[in-house]
Amino acid sequence: MRPHVEMIHEDDYVWHAAELPGGEGRAGERRLSADEEDGSGSLRLDFHTDWGRGPGIHHANTEYYVLDGSMTYGGRRIGKGGYLYLPKGVPADAVTFAEGTRILHYREYGDAGFDPVENLAAPRWAGAREDVIVIDSEAMNWDAVPNAGPMPGLFIKYLHVDPVTGFYTRLVHAQEGWADHRLAHHPCYEEAYTVQGHMEYNFGTLDLGTYFFRPARVKHGHFTTMEGGATWLLRSDGELHNWYTEHEWVRWGGEAINYGPEGGRMRWSQSAHDLGRGPSRRTEQDLEMLRASLAYAREQGAVDMDVHPHGHGADRSLTAIAKAIDAARLQGGHDDHSHDHSHDHGEGQPALDWGTDPAALEHPDERTDTGAHNRGHGRAWKSGDPIPAPVISSLPVRSRSRGYWDGEGL
Repeated sequence: MRPHVEMIHEDDYVWHAAELPGGEGRAGERRLSADEEDGSGSLRLDFHTDWGRGPGIHHANTEYYVLDGSMTYGGRRIGKGGYLYLPKGVPADAVTFAEGTRILHYREYGDAGFDPVENLAAPRWAGAREDVIVIDSEAMNWDAVPNAGPMPGLFIKYLHVDPVTGFYTRLVHAQEGWADHRLAHHPCYEEAYTVQGHMEYNFGTLDLGTYFFRPARVKHGHFTTMEGGATWLLRSDGELHNWYTEHEWVRWGGEAINYGPEGGRMRWSQSAHDLGRGPSRRTEQDLEMLRASLAYAREQGAVDMDVHPHGHGADRSLTAIAKAIDAARLQGGHDDHSHDHSHDHGEGQPALDWGTDPAALEHPDERTDTGAHNRGHGRAWKSGDPIPAPVISSLPVRSRSRGYWDGEGL
């Protein structure tokens, strides 16, 4: 599995010698994220000399995207925006990169292994089913995303879509002013590298060279797109269904044994609201854009709640707890709204009604399948299946230039 990386700027990562077996030339790589179980990885490569490698078979689904410079595959030269998809187990032609070229390089479901072959007539591996893709993305048109959120303004260029698994790679552009006041989660992972522009969101600032890898079901949003818009190369290991949350909150606590007053005991609790206290990192421009998203959604018939940064206004966790107590008391025939916490049920549990059974918020197989060890493990989802709730990732990897901590990032 890969860790949750949200987010880093590539300049905060060290350089390594590029792992490109069988090639001639010199290159360096920054390891944006890696799966140490199967060898998958997302890398930023710089070529210090001309570099090339002959025909061969890759041990992973392999992708190259040219940020600057040029790439030549099978005699076809492509500059900035060039994209190459080389499926695992499929013979691929010779590829070269010019000195000074900067690329994004991805390996999925395998490591950097490479087996040279004489030519493209070499046999495929058993089960290999896709074909090589070569694209000049600069020559493609942007297509409007049909369901871009509460307001239009997202555009897409599809580079690769696996027709069986739904895994896809695409360029996504958000036009200046596009915003979404909600938080979303998905049944699959999502990763992106910012190739242009500036966007603010709940985890921080996305600008040129920033990167995230987000496991399935981690909520994200509160997007505001700044001057000039923003563009990413974005990948997901399945179809990106959007499930939305608003008025989100998190609270945790416990009984201190030896870190209370004078080293003694104490009860304690904190919330996302507590972390967000003080000056908000969201500017007035940010907040105005989020309010515009909310207003647009309401014009379309939504009944979404007002937008407030964490740490400002009422603590949502306390409001939610009070509502759960009220709902439980009404279910039990009490309607005095006195919040009498002495009314316990069963094993001393306070009377609370959260509106749904917590078991209904899980994927039906997540405690028993091969991904049961990982709450962020993606699972295929189809219409009619139960929709799993978001999961909490409290300590994602954040680099020193982009790291910060407040309630929005929970």
